[in-house]
Amino acid sequence: MTKQLFSWAAIITLTLAFTSCKGQVKTDSPKDNQITGGKSKFIKNNFFPDLAEEFKFVQCELQDKKGNMWFGTAGNGIYVYNGDSFVNLNYKSFINFSLQNDLNHNDILCCMEDKTGHIWFGTRRGLIQYKPSGAKPEGKDFILYLIPENTISGSTRTRLPYTLQSGDNFVWSIMQDKSGKIWFGTSRGVYVHNPYTDIDNAGPLFKRFFDCDSLTNNQHLQLVNVTSMLEDRNGNIWFVSPYWTANKCEGIVRYDGKSLVNFTPDSTYSFRSIIERKNGDLLFLAAFNGIYSYDGKTFSNLNEKIGIKNDTFISMLEDGNGNIWFGHISDNVKNGGDGGLWHFDGKSLKLFTIKDGLSHNHVMCMTEDKYGNIWFGTRNTGLCRYDGKTFTNYTE
Repeated sequence: MTKQLFSWAAIITLTLAFTSCKGQVKTDSPKDNQITGGKSKFIKNNFFPDLAEEFKFVQCELQDKKGNMWFGTAGNGIYVYNGDSFVNLNYKSFINFSLQNDLNHNDILCCMEDKTGHIWFGTRRGLIQYKPSGAKPEGKDFILYLIPENTISGSTRTRLPYTLQSGDNFVWSIMQDKSGKIWFGTSRGVYVHNPYTDIDNAGPLFKRFFDCDSLTNNQHLQLVNVTSMLEDRNGNIWFVSPYWTANKCEGIVRYDGKSLVNFTPDSTYSFRSIIERKNGDLLFLAAFNGIYSYDGKTFSNLNEKIGIKNDTFISMLEDGNGNIWFGHISDNVKNGGDGGLWHFDGKSLKLFTIKDGLSHNHVMCMTEDKYGNIWFGTRNTGLCRYDGKTFTNYTE
């Protein structure tokens, strides 16, 4: 456990290391960074020259409504892969957008496509909004925004003075609720943007969630460094975080539209992600205590039922067939060693590792595309796709 805590603390320390930029920025139109030769290969990146290889990740991903695959990395910005969507455009390969010419930071922490087809990326320096202007993504399509710590003063809706603070404005998670409001989990708390009303000449307005006059917060929760948010089928919004703030971690928090309630099953406080299963149950991934299920009334630890031991997990997914995937944190920088990818079909548990074709045994993120393939982002800027039988590696 000491080793696990040390490894996790090292990642957290690294992740809280930078300051934000000021103001809203619009980039000039840059040249696209397309991989030469049109090869369907990913490129290894360099996170920071003075840090070890272990701090290189593919750490968020999604497939947009057009079929493009988007990958956010730790260190080399955003990659977009058109797959089979635009074969006639003759650019069937990865295109890279980075700090050098397009973005506000190369560390992309999260991503989400909204109902209008715009894609939002959270970074260490605020937000990136992608508004497509044509069939092929271009640098001019990316707009950069800052979420200052103090933006809108509750009921008056007046903009407050912004003071730059160290570590401010890291955007860890993004979610759009059923009403269309977009939620942002940042290093300074949760913000909400209504794309229909919260806009002025300077761009989107980001309201502090705690400025809501009708909110009841009897437990004095802070919702700092929320790494995952989810609206369940009943309209409740859930927040989790694995990060300790002022020697406190708030575990699981539920917002029912009026009040916040805190849950810490088995006195577990550190949670990494949430998913809602097809049967309506919620799954919560605890950083060190495994998997918890919530059926609407009670929390249950599923480790024994699934057959999995307490371990350090960082990602999970339920695929279209109802199988559940769990990604490990691996202390081994190279491709071997501990970790791997667990697959649970409801009856049996199977472990996939690099021996099976996995790009690395530390699985940072995963998503299923419209064809049923599952894409896994890993340490060492690894990317692979699983078609149900074999892994295809996209790392070069």
